Amino acid sequence: MTSTQRYQSFATFYPYYLREHTNIVCRRLHFVGTAGVIVTAIVAVLTQRWWLFLLTPLFGYSFAWAGHFFFEKNRPATFQYPFYSLLGDFAMFRDMLLRRIPF
Repeated sequence: MTSTQRYQSFATFYPYYLREHTNIVCRRLHFVGTAGVIVTAIVAVLTQRWWLFLLTPLFGYSFAWAGHFFFEKNRPATFQYPFYSLLGDFAMFRDMLLRRIPF
């Protein structure tokens, strides 16, 4: 796929997303960031401290972007595909938990 083409489905995007996350440290940082998002969201709901949702981008993006800029040495897919990239974070988190992708 060229840079001018757009992905028409998440199913076609996800293989590209995984190719952008070949570095194990980058994947681990994504895992930690996504776990932080999930835990923060759960705590926000359970405690009804809705302002905690404001922290979720901090957890998600800071770990992920550090992985890309310092270890993967590429540009995060979020900049070009924000929605699919968010889905990709959770799909990769799931696949790492299920050991489909090396942790």
